[in-house]
Amino acid sequence: MSPAPGTTIRIESFKHDHSFHRSWDKTTLIHTSDAVLIGGNDRVKVTESDGREWRTREPAICTFGRGQWFNTIAMIRDDGIYYYCNIGSPFSLKGNLLSYIDYDLDVKVYPDLTYSILDEEEFALHSRQMNYPPQVTERVRQAVQEVIDWVQARRGPFQNGFVERWYERYLLVRVDEG
Repeated sequence: MSPAPGTTIRIESFKHDHSFHRSWDKTTLIHTSDAVLIGGNDRVKVTESDGREWRTREPAICTFGRGQWFNTIAMIRDDGIYYYCNIGSPFSLKGNLLSYIDYDLDVKVYPDLTYSILDEEEFALHSRQMNYPPQVTERVRQAVQEVIDWVQARRGPFQNGFVERWYERYLLVRVDEG
């Protein structure tokens, strides 16, 4: 059973070797279903593996599809919506902690829905260092293509109005994230 909308969760990502990668201090759940978990946050503390901390600069809507090998962070900026799509294992939700394994590759999608694939070198390096199994490497490559297909089809979080609708809902259910 998932926590109810309005609940604050913590998001943590790890690397394939189970080492800590990054955490997002507070995200407010907006929607949970058998298919998807949607959350929102604004100016939350992010902690990196080296201990460095920083705050996000804008509101964001995060989408985690159950069983999906990617998640999306839609950042709402003055000049449009930017998406950062993390390629990673399907998420796990235990209590108020959502976690997943980050597999290095990211797809950055711009407001005009053009995109770029980031961190190919990091993926190649970590793949060798941590001995990613061939099925993981293949699944990661499939996930990158799936993100691109979704962008081109305007599916899921890339649909017209999706982020705006969920941001309005977030404003209604959020708790103080200071």
